[in-house]
Amino acid sequence: MLPFSEACERNKGPILGILESAFREVGQVLEIGSGTGQHAVHFSRHLPHLSWQPTDRAGYLAGLAARIALEGPANLRAPVALDVTEEPWPVVEADAFFSANTLHIMSWEEVKALFAGVGRRIVRRGVLAVYGPFRYGGRYTSDSNAWFDRDLRERDPASGIRDFESVDALAIAQGLGLEADHAMPANNQLLVWRRN
Repeated sequence: MLPFSEACERNKGPILGILESAFREVGQVLEIGSGTGQHAVHFSRHLPHLSWQPTDRAGYLAGLAARIALEGPANLRAPVALDVTEEPWPVVEADAFFSANTLHIMSWEEVKALFAGVGRRIVRRGVLAVYGPFRYGGRYTSDSNAWFDRDLRERDPASGIRDFESVDALAIAQGLGLEADHAMPANNQLLVWRRN
């Protein structure tokens, strides 16, 4: 049985609506933390001009590879292992990067490594799109996000919902300027940065 995420099924449509515009002029996307592969299959199927490269840590590749082999269109590549803290990454450069529901699972050191790794590989006018929950000015966007953050930190003190301002500072340090901050269903955001 393939791995499945109900949240991916709910949010893939709204995310695609943003990516259709944000990724209109790009060709190669590296997805960081592809998980079940539901996003990769859906987005690559509806954005056939893209070459979509899914990645995840080695321990998650079997289920991801099974879904892609069964459901993936021709422009969806076989998944490759990626730990953002380890060099080299499996791509030298790309003009778009996408990651969903990863920053609050990672440690802050891993979040910093993700942005540094993207910064070393993103081409001029390249795009980084990140989906998930964020805090603004130290405040949660909903009570449910506050509860979710508490649950995350109880399970792993290194994880947790990130402050938008801290994440944006990491992007700025890599030459990425915020292009859009989209409010999404279920108290999430889709942040889009572009290299100037």
